[in-house]
Amino acid sequence: MNILSSLLFAISANTDNFVVGLSYGIKKIRIARVSNLIIALISLVGTILSMSLSKVILNYIPEFLASLIGSSILILLGVLTIAKPLLKRDSDSILDNPEKADKDKSLNIDAKESIALGLALTINNVGLGIGASFAGLNITITALFTFVLSLLAIVVGFSLGSYYLSELFGKRATIISGLLIIALGLFEILI
Repeated sequence: MNILSSLLFAISANTDNFVVGLSYGIKKIRIARVSNLIIALISLVGTILSMSLSKVILNYIPEFLASLIGSSILILLGVLTIAKPLLKRDSDSILDNPEKADKDKSLNIDAKESIALGLALTINNVGLGIGASFAGLNITITALFTFVLSLLAIVVGFSLGSYYLSELFGKRATIISGLLIIALGLFEILI
C-alpha cells in the first residue's frame, strides 16, 4: 500500500511540471534533456530534504498523531490546490508564467535557467513532502517516483502542449492534482 501512496504523491507533486511542459509545448519553448534532468534532480533533493527533516520532528510526536497531522496537511494542501485557480491574482511567479524562466528569450530552457525553474517547482512541493513524511510514506520510494515522474511529466506535457492540448489539460491538471492529494490524505487516515 505504501507504494501506491508514494506513487499518488509523485503524481500530484509533478502536476505543476506537467502544466509547465504543456505551456512550453504550446509556446514552442524547448527544455533540453540536461535541463529536464536538473529539474528532476532538484525535485528529488527537495523531496528527500522535506521528508527527512520531517522525520526528525516525528521523533517527538506519537505515531498516530503524526499520521493524523500528515494526512490532515495533505487534505488541506489538496483543497488549497483546487482553490488556487479560484483565488488566483496576477502573479509574476515562474509557475504562473513558465515562459519567464527563459530569461534570454532563446525559446530553449538551458541548464542555468532550469535551476530557477526546478527550485520554483520544488518549493511548491515542500509542504506536500512534509505531509507525506508525517503520513508515513517511505522516503526512498517516494523520492524515486518523484524523480522519474518529474522527468516524464515535462516531456509528456511538452508533447501534448505541442499539439495544442494545454487548454484542455492545463485547467484540469490543478483539480486532478488537488483530488489526488486529498485522496492520498484520506487513504493514509484509513490505513
